[in-house]
Amino acid sequence: MSQSQVLVPADVELVHRQRQALQRLLELTDTLAHQVHLQDTLQSITQLACEALDCERATLYRYDPDRNELVSSAATELEIPEIRHSLDRGISGHVARTRQVLHVPDVHRDPRWSDQVDRRTGFQTRCVLAAPIVSRQGELLGVLQVLNKRSCQFEPFDEQLITAFCQHAAAALERAQMIQEIRRQEAIDVSLNVARGVQRSFMPKHLPQLPGYDLVYWWYPHQHVGGDYLDIIPLSAEKTLLVMADVSGHGLGPALLMASARAALRALVVEHHRPDELLYLLNRSLAPDLQDGRFITMVLASVDVKQHRLQFANAGHGPALHYQAGQDRFAVLEATGVPLGVLEDARYELGPPCAIAPGDLVLLCTDGVVEARSGQGKPFGLAGLEQLIRQEAARGVQQVVDRIAQRMRHYFVNDQPQDDLTVMALGRRSAP
Repeated sequence: MSQSQVLVPADVELVHRQRQALQRLLELTDTLAHQVHLQDTLQSITQLACEALDCERATLYRYDPDRNELVSSAATELEIPEIRHSLDRGISGHVARTRQVLHVPDVHRDPRWSDQVDRRTGFQTRCVLAAPIVSRQGELLGVLQVLNKRSCQFEPFDEQLITAFCQHAAAALERAQMIQEIRRQEAIDVSLNVARGVQRSFMPKHLPQLPGYDLVYWWYPHQHVGGDYLDIIPLSAEKTLLVMADVSGHGLGPALLMASARAALRALVVEHHRPDELLYLLNRSLAPDLQDGRFITMVLASVDVKQHRLQFANAGHGPALHYQAGQDRFAVLEATGVPLGVLEDARYELGPPCAIAPGDLVLLCTDGVVEARSGQGKPFGLAGLEQLIRQEAARGVQQVVDRIAQRMRHYFVNDQPQDDLTVMALGRRSAP
């Protein structure tokens, strides 16, 4: 062995420490392969980093982006419940901002140092080595900090070592975020499936036979589930109540509100048949559930197939149209009151009665139809809806609804509508 290859005792000790440090890193790799819980993983990283770097203490901070703060998440020792500070303070804050490893051999000579934590814990910090924990996409996840190397000052090898530990921490945090996102998405999917089930179960399964009339509906739900609601409720041998409503928002909440509205309305029609009275009582019933800006637009249309008349009340809902075929014109079933939930004691009036002549058509739908936009941003609009009705009305309501459904598919984005699409059409047959 040449003299250049002879190791002096100090070199032997250094090599021995480095081997021990690398052994701790290998232990961490094996530990992470078997640990599932994030907190246990972070604690293992912190403990093994402290041992590998031969330090008195170590702390792993997680970054809280909502408050732009670092928060202690794991520590070898900590006499207080938590350390929390903004990124503009301390050595760890500097590391978080710069995303660079920082070695401070004497903290008391460094202007970035704050002894606030030492004063609270009673610990005396002499030197610090800190490194950022950064995701593969370059996002800040936290900072790993070790204090007071026992053997001597930190060396370049230590900076490489703590960087390796930070890479393990980043992988653990990213994995935890991915698992959390998967679980969140699974919970959303469960919620959406429940909401779809609720909404689908309330769609009419059998349409009543109305002498001299044809009644058709079409419903296409948005992938995130809205609160569209339609119903057809017999009031007497001659009268039938048509219901079209839209609960604001998407998801399980609106679907459950829709279910409440349906249940309340069906209870009220046992004793009340006038659309204006029903809306008033329904608003009073649902007001406690309609909070945080929630509301329901709804139109109730009572059709008398013997007198060929329609009475309606409208709580801010549209479109609601009466196509008068003989005059080739449209009458709008205008709002006669505010949406349900806007005013607790809101009053509703009956709209002007409509005489339904042979060939006439009454169409109720939700705003997703007229607000649909093509990939180029072109809206379908009320004018487009009226034009389609004019073109197809003579062929019957089934043809009208089928053509609306066909036309809407040109306004889907990524094979999905931008909102729930619900249409109901009632047409009086022409005299033979």
